[in-house]
Amino acid sequence: MGRDGKEWDAGVLYGEFRHTVDDKGRLSLPAKFRSKLGERVVVSKGVDKCLYVYSLKVFEAVVERLEEHASSQKEFRDFLRFFLAGSYDTEVDGHGRILIQAGHREYAGLQRDVVVIGISHRAEIWDAETYEASEETARSNFAAVAEKVNFRL
Repeated sequence: MGRDGKEWDAGVLYGEFRHTVDDKGRLSLPAKFRSKLGERVVVSKGVDKCLYVYSLKVFEAVVERLEEHASSQKEFRDFLRFFLAGSYDTEVDGHGRILIQAGHREYAGLQRDVVVIGISHRAEIWDAETYEASEETARSNFAAVAEKVNFRL
C-alpha cells in the first residue's frame, strides 16, 4: 500500500539484476518483477538519469498523488507535464521483454549493459556505468543516511 493507504500492487520490488538491451531496444525484465508489474507497464523518465518502470495500477496512483500538488504551483505543474510527456506504456512480450524507446535510451544514456533494480513500488533501469558511479556514492553515504532516517532492522 502507498503512504496514502491506497492499494498499489501485489508486492515490493527489490534486488539488482544485470541485463542487456538488444539492437532493437528490447530489455528483458527480471522474472521476479514480471508478476508484480503485470503484462503492460509504464516507462517514465526518472530523476537520476535512469528510467522508471511502473505497473499500470501504481502509475495511476503516482499520477493521482502528483495531481494533488500540480494544481497549486507552477513548478509542480511543470514537473507533472515533463513526467507525463516522458512516459509511455508498453507490453511485456512472451519472452518477458519490454521495448525501450530510442529517446528514453538516449535520456538515460543506456548502452548495451544495464542494471535493473527494484525500488519498492517501481523498477529502475540504469546504464551500468552510471549505476556503478551512483552506487559508489550511495555506499559511501549509507551509514550516515541510515542514521538520519533512523533505520533499524
